[in-house]
Amino acid sequence: MKGNFDSLVNSPKPVLVDFYADWCGPCKALAPILKEVKATLGDTIKIIKIDVDKHQPLANKFQVRGVPTLLLFKNGKQLWRQSGVLPKDHILQIVEQHQ
Repeated sequence: MKGNFDSLVNSPKPVLVDFYADWCGPCKALAPILKEVKATLGDTIKIIKIDVDKHQPLANKFQVRGVPTLLLFKNGKQLWRQSGVLPKDHILQIVEQHQ
């Protein structure tokens, strides 16, 4: 996964990474919000979901201690991160600041 992850986030368009877990209630609440974000932004953004239980080394690399945690990358650089469920408008605003 690691090499694949690096190639995914090394993109000229923003890549929003959602670190989540299947057992996490707030993660389930965030999923439809991210679908709306993708529907609004279309091909201007990539959204990737990473299950922290299946990809622990990757979660550890980014020091993900709580889920959900969102990270925004562009050209392989981490530009922003925040834990917890965020409203769609807030996520859209963050992405637009980094386009």
